[in-house]
Amino acid sequence: MKKGNTIQNFLQKDFSELRSAGVEQLMYIKEDLIIPHHHSFYDFIVTKARGKSGDLQSVDTVVVFPLKSHAGKVVLRSWYEKNKHIFPASRWEPYDPEKKWDKYTSFC
Repeated sequence: MKKGNTIQNFLQKDFSELRSAGVEQLMYIKEDLIIPHHHSFYDFIVTKARGKSGDLQSVDTVVVFPLKSHAGKVVLRSWYEKNKHIFPASRWEPYDPEKKWDKYTSFC
């Protein structure tokens, strides 16, 4: 990822097999937070942003920092709408940069 690339750029380039759905129909979930398409990964690095159960700073930090972050998920918005009452989607909530997550709440 290049500095300044947004979630939308990431979804368009790295998930081209889902291109028929269109990027607006894809959702990126990281640490049980639904990340809006306009945010960039650089924003999360600079602010050292955290989610409910780990860092939001990287797309794939599971190999490098297994205790600090979980892999992100890409799902179809239609799947989420049908399953938002079922775990794990029932834990997901929209990302709010003002909200601070002081302790981990992982169910793993």
